[in-house]
Amino acid sequence: MNLTDRGFTGSIPELYERYMVPLIFEPYALDLAARVAALQPADVLEIAAGTGALTRRLVAELPPQTAIVASDLNATMIDMAATLGTERPVEWRLADAMDLPFEDESFDLVACQFGAMFFPDKALAYAEIRRVLKPGGYFLFNVWDHIDSNELAKTATDALAQAFPDDPPRFMARTPHGYHDVDVLRADLEAGGFEREADIVTLPLRACADSPSPAALGYCQGTPLRTEIEARAPGRLPELTALVARAFADRFGAGPLDTRIQAHIVIVGR
Repeated sequence: MNLTDRGFTGSIPELYERYMVPLIFEPYALDLAARVAALQPADVLEIAAGTGALTRRLVAELPPQTAIVASDLNATMIDMAATLGTERPVEWRLADAMDLPFEDESFDLVACQFGAMFFPDKALAYAEIRRVLKPGGYFLFNVWDHIDSNELAKTATDALAQAFPDDPPRFMARTPHGYHDVDVLRADLEAGGFEREADIVTLPLRACADSPSPAALGYCQGTPLRTEIEARAPGRLPELTALVARAFADRFGAGPLDTRIQAHIVIVGR
């Protein structure tokens, strides 16, 4: 993972929330929040909350008395989440998953939506998560499956590779879709101190948008892929976003977009 892969700065959080959340994150937030609610936790810590897609679903699914702490490493993301707000109060915290600012055995459940791929030291992050879980608590998270199982990310990556054949932007394949091996997941959890075997479910869902254009805006300008594009072609971001939009249209049609996304859902007990 490159250092820029964690850079959700500038206008990226706003575009991420506007385009990426409804496209690919909201469907899995609905799923993960339902799984959390089924376990009836009294207190929940969310890690890598981003702009609050999962947080808002947790608020909707969990009883009012359930305490929710939502955290993220990126101040720009958590600030946007707090600004967007929730139907009832949650505690927003700036926090690094590898050095959580919470006491031992503080939470019944820790949830993380599409954040584990960004942990530089995954075993260390898992050890911290285990530390703050109460005995008998649960860690629920999801990670994207291989890029070949996620048609939008694959199509965008291939289109940009044609534009930059000597130095293709690889953010999507490298980081969001770079942590898909379930054997590696299990080994990292074990290295982090989780002794119980994780339950891992591979879940295909659908990404939908009104047209290819908002999907291209999301991928090219609402993620750190933007940083890679701008580094290779200063001033050409709109042009290359349009290139990806055309690639989406060529593959999926120029009308409403409806295509496959796929992720692993991981549930492990302390």
